[in-house]
Amino acid sequence: MMTGKQQEVYRIAHELFRQDPDWVTFFREVLGLEGVIHRAFPEMEQRLQFEGTREYAEIQNMLTKLREHANGEEPSAQEPTRVITIRLPRSLHESLRAEAHERQTSMNRLCIAKLLKPVDESLIPGRSAS
Repeated sequence: MMTGKQQEVYRIAHELFRQDPDWVTFFREVLGLEGVIHRAFPEMEQRLQFEGTREYAEIQNMLTKLREHANGEEPSAQEPTRVITIRLPRSLHESLRAEAHERQTSMNRLCIAKLLKPVDESLIPGRSAS
């Protein structure tokens, strides 16, 4: 059953989606730290519960459609990009490179897609179960 907050978050996301923003704007306004989801569900546990809903899955689909629409174009000039450096084993790097090649996309686009997905708390090493 959808709660009032879930309905409101979905409504706001859908209205923004209909305006056809770039995907970065949509992410910032809906999923970002100051976005509608964080405002509606300020506690991490609340957000984790929302991530398990059909409404959240549909918001993720909206984001994916906007990313497809971008067709490799640079994100909005309104928000600068940042670079992160991570250490990962060679075998993981090679797997990512092969997956990107198989999917006919760049490693950057593939990694962003993976980073936009919710993470199962139980898969984060060193995290104690609540």
